[in-house]
Amino acid sequence: MTIPSHSTERDPLVINAWSGPRNISTALMYAWRQRADTVVFDEPFYGRYLQRNDPGHPARAEIIAAMHDHQDAIEAAIVAPSATGDRPVRYVKNIGHHLDVLDPSILDRFVNVLLIRNPAAVIASLTKTLGDIVTADITGVAQQLQILDHELAAGRQPIVIDSAHLLADPSSTLAEVCARLGLTYTDTMLTWPAGPKPEDGVWAPHWYHNAHASTGFAAPDTGPPPHLTERGTAVLAEIQPGYDRLAALAITSQ
Repeated sequence: MTIPSHSTERDPLVINAWSGPRNISTALMYAWRQRADTVVFDEPFYGRYLQRNDPGHPARAEIIAAMHDHQDAIEAAIVAPSATGDRPVRYVKNIGHHLDVLDPSILDRFVNVLLIRNPAAVIASLTKTLGDIVTADITGVAQQLQILDHELAAGRQPIVIDSAHLLADPSSTLAEVCARLGLTYTDTMLTWPAGPKPEDGVWAPHWYHNAHASTGFAAPDTGPPPHLTERGTAVLAEIQPGYDRLAALAITSQ
């Protein structure tokens, strides 16, 4: 299966959105779900990742049992004709560390988008769910840098979305993302119905409480920096330079 990246002749257009965990990745997936031309996929490589790793995630056995393991089969399902009619765009929500268990050639078959978030907030949120076992690896920053370097080496302009910019100005940020992807922006991306969605992964009850309560993008967080444990502070020091490099390339509304 060969799908040239960033080609306007592609059918379908597959957008691989690589996020750190505990970002607004689910809300962004819901935004793309509102487009009449788009089918969304919720972390289709999560089961493959957990099959090879045990980072202490809830419902690990259930997730593995429910999902495909083979990368080729997963990719084939993503590009298969849409059961809901003529929907030529596929939006794939991925978590950065899932790249660890994938053939990196996937980066050349589909269009890559990077979604980043203040790493202190990511670490604090992960710690609430997983406890004080958070490592730099599962924040996804290293993998996002790998993708960034791959895009630059291929001569492509990286598409980087900082969640703070997206929350501050959703319409302008999404309009720029769509423009870079060769798509027409629509305001339907700004709101969605509350509650679970059919595309949600089986892990949704453990992670999606805020997303299910939402009907649009939340206001940006203007509170004080989150409290981090000693371990979290060490992880932050490790990943902050990488985040800063990514953030310097992020889309802004200016």
